[in-house]
Amino acid sequence: MPNVEHFPSSNKQASKIAIVHLGLGAFHRAHQAVYLERYRQRSNDGEWGVCSANLRSSVGLVDSLRDANYRYQVAEYTDSDSVTLREIGVIEETLFSGRDSSGNSEDDSVDSWGRDREAMLARMASADTRMVTLTVTEKGYFLNPASGELRVDDPMIIGDIASPLQPRTAPGLIVEALARRREAGIAPFTVLSCDNMPDNGKRTRQAVIQLAEQRDASLASWIASEVAFPCSMVDRIVPAMTDVDFERLTALGVNDSNAVVCESFSQWVVEDNFPMGRPSWEVEGVEMVADVAPFETMKLRMLNGSHSLLAYLGAIAGIETVYDGVNHTKLRALLRRYMLEEAAPTLEMPKGIDLDAYADSLLVRFANDSLRHRLQQIAMDGSQKLPQRWLSGTLKRSAAGQLSSCVALGVAAWIRYTLGEDLSGNRYTVDDPLAKRFADLHHTHGADASALVAAFLAMDDVVPSALAADKAFAQSVLAAYLTLTQDGLDGALAALERN
Repeated sequence: MPNVEHFPSSNKQASKIAIVHLGLGAFHRAHQAVYLERYRQRSNDGEWGVCSANLRSSVGLVDSLRDANYRYQVAEYTDSDSVTLREIGVIEETLFSGRDSSGNSEDDSVDSWGRDREAMLARMASADTRMVTLTVTEKGYFLNPASGELRVDDPMIIGDIASPLQPRTAPGLIVEALARRREAGIAPFTVLSCDNMPDNGKRTRQAVIQLAEQRDASLASWIASEVAFPCSMVDRIVPAMTDVDFERLTALGVNDSNAVVCESFSQWVVEDNFPMGRPSWEVEGVEMVADVAPFETMKLRMLNGSHSLLAYLGAIAGIETVYDGVNHTKLRALLRRYMLEEAAPTLEMPKGIDLDAYADSLLVRFANDSLRHRLQQIAMDGSQKLPQRWLSGTLKRSAAGQLSSCVALGVAAWIRYTLGEDLSGNRYTVDDPLAKRFADLHHTHGADASALVAAFLAMDDVVPSALAADKAFAQSVLAAYLTLTQDGLDGALAALERN
């Protein structure tokens, strides 16, 4: 039995709802909500209650939290021998505006996206709401990963353009709520993205303004001049819950279907630009800074980039979790080589940041034996993640005439992963917005590795065209792909060691 430390939620009266959060997933509940719970317990500030909403799936979670009086447990594991249990009570309301992926939605012939949507828009348009935060994943912003432009040809965005008063996307909800506030003469809320994207505040601003331009040029101009979109960097490993996790919690006396398991480490770096005010997060260790970009890029390229290397190489080799992958001696060596030789040299960090020590700390976190962070979870939405995690830094190295052999192997593994079958022939689902395109490319070019690799590198909405044109990089990806498919993971890692 591990050593357990308990922290009950605050017994203070309900706070005024001032934050609307879009994306009621495990990360929000284990990160932003935890910081706010700790802040509320420390202070007498009752101004920052949260309304958390799901947009497209998991109506069951929305209802389950409501039935539990918006209380749930977060289990923070240092390792399998030490856990902190926190009861979180800062969420004051949960809403659902979308279609439940479990099939519980109404018939498609009616507007099945409407449940709680008007209540959500009313909450966002209320003068009490001072901040809208988001964890909707990269694909939830509907931006082209390579160009950063709004994908106006996406069916969801087309729907929001055609019916702006009944939005289905996060950008659409924000635009409509801001339009209502503008019409009512209410100052705009601050929009804070907490997703893993470089310049996430700027990219959120881009999505919102470009969608607003499709509706009303004057509204778009007002948003551009009046609405703050600070950037942020978030860091905490929060795996998807498994039956094993719930069994472990039950053994600790926790019977909570809404519970979340995560690591004990947590970091939040936020650009301090909140015209409507904010909680005094800094008392709980949040780093309020003038420029988030260096920290954000460091995390994306070193932590998330390493995770993606593990995800694609490990998944096609039948390795299930991060813990299992980092305990593969040669994979661990690959991660350290990637971080220090290919990722760290592309970073421009403030004085005093030790990237060698950061790399070592990441490997320690990956080796946390209490987390079952599945590689298939990390592998989701690779087309949206890899431009930020690998390709932007690799493009920088390419422009300097430097080869990125670790990333080339990672890209080769990603291409092989998108086949939907590991090296032993076991099938799995490729969860990615471009999954059908991947399947078509494999069907067309599967017998010709050279043509297949060239076709993937030619996807200019994923791979920067300048990088695809780098013949040395393209050849390195092809060589890694051939070695990986012919000699397996160990053969590919051995070949890399010889380079």
